[in-house]
Amino acid sequence: MKLVSRLLAATMLVAGLAGAANAKTLVYCSEGSPEGFDPAPYAAGTTFDASSKPVYNRLTEFDRGTTSVVPGLAESWDVSADGTVYTFHLRKGVKFQTTDYFTPTRDFNADDVIFSFDRQNNKDNPWYSYAGGTWEYWVGMDMPTLVKSIEKVDDYTVKMTLTKPNAPMLANLAMDFASIVSKEYADKLAAAGKQADLNQLPVGTGPFTFVAYEKDAVLRFKANPDYWGGKQAIDDLVFAITPDASVRIEKLKAGECQVAPYPNPADIEGLKANDQIQLMSAAGLNIGYLAYNTMMKPFDDVRVRKALNMAINKKAILDAVYQGTGQIAKNPIPPTMWSYNDNVQDDPYDPEAAKKLLAEAGVKDLSMKVWAMPVARPYNPNARRMAEMIQSDFAAVGVKVEIVSYEWAEYLKRGQDKARDGALLQGWTGDNGDPDNFLAVLLGCSGVGGSNRANWCNDAFNALVTKAAETTDVAERTKLYEQAQDVFKKEAPWATIAHSTTYLPMSKAVLNYKLDPLGSHRFDGVDIAE
Repeated sequence: MKLVSRLLAATMLVAGLAGAANAKTLVYCSEGSPEGFDPAPYAAGTTFDASSKPVYNRLTEFDRGTTSVVPGLAESWDVSADGTVYTFHLRKGVKFQTTDYFTPTRDFNADDVIFSFDRQNNKDNPWYSYAGGTWEYWVGMDMPTLVKSIEKVDDYTVKMTLTKPNAPMLANLAMDFASIVSKEYADKLAAAGKQADLNQLPVGTGPFTFVAYEKDAVLRFKANPDYWGGKQAIDDLVFAITPDASVRIEKLKAGECQVAPYPNPADIEGLKANDQIQLMSAAGLNIGYLAYNTMMKPFDDVRVRKALNMAINKKAILDAVYQGTGQIAKNPIPPTMWSYNDNVQDDPYDPEAAKKLLAEAGVKDLSMKVWAMPVARPYNPNARRMAEMIQSDFAAVGVKVEIVSYEWAEYLKRGQDKARDGALLQGWTGDNGDPDNFLAVLLGCSGVGGSNRANWCNDAFNALVTKAAETTDVAERTKLYEQAQDVFKKEAPWATIAHSTTYLPMSKAVLNYKLDPLGSHRFDGVDIAE
């Protein structure tokens, strides 16, 4: 009853917000609440949809609906012959947003770029620890080692010097963690002793301006009238936070929201038949996996990890959880991504062999936890059901499983703990279309205790992905990434479960929406028929 009351209250509030006279309003039924509104400390798509996408910009951007890098706050750039020096020429006349809590006195300039990166890279920066000192992407992508210096040449020129070449750098800088925040606003907050407000009351240069947030209920933005890319057709953008997939679809059908992500697989056919709904779909650039904590016994033993992998009936999971909207995963990158190694042999489903391998490892009467996400994600529509099936599969080989879960933000935070108890269901949707974004971020040594949920550091694997990032020769990079996938499969820090097809149902009144191959939900450039 409490849940129903909250949903009714949220719906009434959205209706009130959406009723503003003479304004085009789009309501997006978001699947969860943002962890904060400064994207740099976080790694969840739910948070990025509510922060970096509407509020902020980056030096480079991804062209809508593609992984192509285009100019953003940098109009152009030069790269040195050796690939280690990037000189960015900044866009002039860009305004930071004016809000009820901040009125800028100057335009965007190089100081904002330096501040946005230095706070993540420099432990002596007074802003380094303001959000807990956790910069998951910056650290997970080994930026502290890679970035030698970031210098202001003049007000509209910034020079970034690397310690070694990095082929994906321009795409990396288009990612959410590289969003540019206002140094002037940060300075004002610091002087007032209100640093935490940077993560609660955001100010950026993006297409939409933050208005209000009612925790776990409603989030509201308005079109930024001073946006350098032009004012958006949508006047009011509302996120109605609706964790239950069935409720999201009912709201969509009732016209209470116009876009509703992550439908239940069982609802797909009905949505296809609904003449009031347009259903977008694409092969997902994603992976759903079960990460063993390889720092904890007995999961530090590859034999145990291999045995558990062989105990999982992935076909049954595909049938029950994905219901025709996914495919079995054998590699940590999806088959739609370049350098995918199709010669890799998956761990077979073989419970008897799993029992023998556990016995060989000296493991008996094992009890463990399996963590299940509380929200639907593009790579896993029902983590609880998946965990229950894994629980049954493990029981068949003599392993007892306790299923645990937490609120989404807490789940993400606790999942980084090097002392985490048990194996964790999670996944990933690519951020920039480059294999480095999967292999280095999720499995590289620099991500241990952060984006590397398996806490797995393998020297051979790490050397391969590091070398691959240092060359621009795609054929050479492909060969190295294929070898890295071989090492991954041999060592089994994850059970690779599935790659899903992503579906996005929306009202036919929504115009010019482009499905993002990187899994984001962007409303810049979108219109809605009145």
